[in-house]
Amino acid sequence: MSHDALVEDITQLLDVWVAGWAGSRGYQTQREGRFPAALRADKTGEWEYFAHDPSEAEFAALAAKTAEAESRILTILTNDVARYTELARQHRLNITSDSQTMMIVDMRTQDAEDPWLSDDDLKLKTSSKKGVHYAVVHAGDEVAASGQVFVVKQTAVFDKIVTEPNFQRRGLGSFIMKALAAKAFEHDVESGLLLASLDGQHLYSHLGWKDVSQVLMMSTKPIEETDLSLA
Repeated sequence: MSHDALVEDITQLLDVWVAGWAGSRGYQTQREGRFPAALRADKTGEWEYFAHDPSEAEFAALAAKTAEAESRILTILTNDVARYTELARQHRLNITSDSQTMMIVDMRTQDAEDPWLSDDDLKLKTSSKKGVHYAVVHAGDEVAASGQVFVVKQTAVFDKIVTEPNFQRRGLGSFIMKALAAKAFEHDVESGLLLASLDGQHLYSHLGWKDVSQVLMMSTKPIEETDLSLA
């Protein structure tokens, strides 16, 4: 799917992102009505449901499925946060995260060359397994930064981009993104997608990424007991 077409169709964009995110993590997927779902086997052992601006009836159906188990999650892509916050309240779901943003980039604007590290104490290792490309920067035996990318339908879905606390503010987040982009260019890619935390949004914006939609995560768990991150 072309980059321009993907930008104009957020429902399709969500489908592509879920396929790539699930592929990156080895999650099983299925459909719940017209929306995607993924089984988070390594985190909660339960289903997470995804939707972009569902109708009230669709939201009610998804909320009912989510409420069947405390560890289930409903994730909504929307720029009408107030509406879905109120719908969550009506269906007795708690907003567990409202700070993440779906972001997209035209891969034609990204550097296709392997980056290089200016610090001789840091070493990059890349690898691939079952369609997932990994990039890890080591400082001796210690992991300094890491990330992974999975390509689906000409779209590179970037995932688990992490710079460890002791190595932050050294440009390693940008370096990992560039290393993963170089691996993604081994495929025919037109777009990049990711979910960005508050900390990541400035970095990705600096690299040319654009906001698509806000992300609301909700479940029946009390907020103080919840640690439901898409990271």
